[in-house]
Amino acid sequence: MATNGATTNSSSSSGSSNSGQPATDQQAGSTMNSITQVFPPIVELNVGGVFYTTSLTTLQKDPESLLGQMFSGKSKTPVLRDSKGKFFVDRDGVLFRYILDYLRNQKLVLPENFSERERLKNEAEYYALQDMVESLTVPKSLSPIDPSFLVKTTCGTITVSYRGTFAFGRDGLADVKFRKLNRILVSGRVTLCREVFGDTLNESRDPDRGAVDRYSSRFFLKHTFLEQAFDMLVLAGYKCQGSCGSSTAGGMMVDKKPGMDSEEDRWNHYNEFVWVRE
Repeated sequence: MATNGATTNSSSSSGSSNSGQPATDQQAGSTMNSITQVFPPIVELNVGGVFYTTSLTTLQKDPESLLGQMFSGKSKTPVLRDSKGKFFVDRDGVLFRYILDYLRNQKLVLPENFSERERLKNEAEYYALQDMVESLTVPKSLSPIDPSFLVKTTCGTITVSYRGTFAFGRDGLADVKFRKLNRILVSGRVTLCREVFGDTLNESRDPDRGAVDRYSSRFFLKHTFLEQAFDMLVLAGYKCQGSCGSSTAGGMMVDKKPGMDSEEDRWNHYNEFVWVRE
């Protein structure tokens, strides 16, 4: 220990006698810090609590990216390890799978129902993957509709439909109470449906609710007031161009569902209304 201390003092003395030497020692120390970590060919990662296993060459695929710097010994700070010895990155662990896929394939491939494009773009910017950021910034290559076929968003068609019956009292037909709708369905271009119906539009049954320039027939309204839906369409500049409907069931159902009133079942019908804004 004494010998080591003497060596340290001698180095300090030498540094003070030579004005150029301290800078050289500092640069050498910085270089030593950047290459102290040795990475195995197969790397185990802990990204925000989600575990991944990949090759070192994949992480080094883009030398200018943050991961390329971290796992090539060029980073100014060492990569931390968790309690299990895995290399730890304090970022979104779920979205990291797309970062890893991009490094492996050198192209961006996302699922059709992907709805976190902005968050993924933020992650790509953090990892300094410029090409991936550009791919996420230009959505036309991922749009399900060819841009040359897109029409002006101010024009379009929305179809409103419903299945309904009449609620009856105990005296049957002589005591008709009110119209009974199970659900008001909405079909059309997503942007137009959202514009017209706003918060009253329920998108929970639409599997591709992340995209915008597409059509869906899986929307329905959060209320069952047909006239309210019509008023909203009129206020948005739409005109009803046509409608059609089925006749009532008429006869009795052979296999009636439990709890279903026989009179209500006889009056089941389905109607559609086509609304157009030019």
